[in-house]
Amino acid sequence: MTRHLKDTEHWKKIVQSFANVSVTVLADLVADEFIFGEIARVSREAPVLILKHRERTVVPGGGGNAVMNLASLGVNVLPVGVVGDDETGSLLLERLHEKKIPTSGIERVKHHTTTTKSRILAGMSHTSRQQVVRLDREPEPLDELHPVLLNLVNAAREYASASDAFLISDYGYGAATPRLLNFIKSNRCLANKPVTLDSRYRMLDYEGATAATPNEPEVEEALGIKIGHDNQKLFCAGERLIKELALESLVITRGRHGMVAFEKDAPPLVLPIYGSDQVVDVTGAGDTVIATFTAALAAGADTASATRLANFAGGIVVMKRGTATVSNQELLAAIDQYSATTSS
Repeated sequence: MTRHLKDTEHWKKIVQSFANVSVTVLADLVADEFIFGEIARVSREAPVLILKHRERTVVPGGGGNAVMNLASLGVNVLPVGVVGDDETGSLLLERLHEKKIPTSGIERVKHHTTTTKSRILAGMSHTSRQQVVRLDREPEPLDELHPVLLNLVNAAREYASASDAFLISDYGYGAATPRLLNFIKSNRCLANKPVTLDSRYRMLDYEGATAATPNEPEVEEALGIKIGHDNQKLFCAGERLIKELALESLVITRGRHGMVAFEKDAPPLVLPIYGSDQVVDVTGAGDTVIATFTAALAAGADTASATRLANFAGGIVVMKRGTATVSNQELLAAIDQYSATTSS
C-alpha cells in the first residue's frame, strides 16, 4: 500500500472512531437568527426595501455552532454555558435537544438576554438570498463573581472527567474565560487531555491549553503585527504563539488561503483550502475547524492528521450558506474524493 493510501485510510479510521469519543465544550452560546423576506417594493417613507416576511430560523451559533458540529461528526458532546430566560434561549435549547445533545450543563439565567445575532435576508421567491443587515443583541458579559459561574465550573469538571478532550469557545460573553479555565483545571480533571482553544479577543490570557486554532486576523491583533502575504512573518508568528502559550500544536486558519499547522520541533504544515476557493459563506467556519480538529485529537490523531481533517471540514462548510455543520459522512466522502483526485 502506498503512503498516500495509508494516510487516507488512517484519516478515515479516525473519523469512524468519532462515535467513541466524548468532548466537553465550555462555550459562549449564541443564537443565530435568520429572517428571510421576499422583496415587495421600495418604501415611500425612506429609500429602503419593504420585505414580506416569509421565513425565520434560529440555530446555535458561536460556541453553540462548535457543539453542533461535534454532534454532526458523531461525537458525544457535552456543552457547558449559559442562555437567557427568553425565547431565543428556549429555541437554542430546542435545537440542541433535537440533536440529542444533553443540556444539563447549560444554565438558564433569569433576567439575562441570550446573545442573538439576527441576519435579515432579502430576495425573490426563486433567487438567492442576500444578507442586507445584521442586528446583534449582546448582554453585558456575566460578572466574574456571578453565582451561576460556579455551576459552570462544577459541570465542566464533572463532564471533563468523563471526556477525551476539552474545548473552549470564547466569544467574549463571559461563559468561557481564562479565570473559569483556571478554576476548572485546578482539580486536574484536564490532565493528559487535549485542551483546545478558540478565543476571539484574549488568546494570550489563557494558560493550560494544549492547542489553539485562531484565524490570521486574531493572530495579528494578539501579537500586534501585520502578516499580509509574508509567509516568513506567518511562520514566526506561529512559532511565537507556540512558545508564549506553551502549546503542543497550533493551527492558523487563513480563509481562502487554507491553513498552517505548527507543533514543537517540526516544520510548519501548509495546506491550501480544500475544494473551491470561491467561498459561499464563512459564517461559523472557525467553529467547524476547531470542532473537527478537537474530535480528531480526542480520537488519538497527531497534529498533521487532525489538521488535514479540519481542513477538509472547513472547505466543505464554507460552501454552505448560513451557520452550518459538517457531517461524519461528508467528511468521509471528502477523504475519498481527495484520495481519488491526488492518486490519479
